[in-house]
Amino acid sequence: MALTKQQKADIIAKFGANENDTGSTKVQIALLTAEINALTAHLKKNHGDGSSRRGLFAKVGQRKGFLAYLQKTDYEGYVALIKELGIRK
Repeated sequence: MALTKQQKADIIAKFGANENDTGSTKVQIALLTAEINALTAHLKKNHGDGSSRRGLFAKVGQRKGFLAYLQKTDYEGYVALIKELGIRK
């Protein structure tokens, strides 16, 4: 369910400016998207897991805030990121 260190490192390498860039908005959105996808798959198998569902909603809300910030500050980067991650507007 949780992302492995290698999966996180791959996402950081792909979306970050360098390997130590873990705090940029694009990296955080990409990490949250991977965690959301993992939680969604988990909840398809475990319908009654309410605490994971609550965590999923929290992550979706957090990603929504990051996306709104990125849209205001770097619209071209926002469009490219949602296209690459497969997030709908």
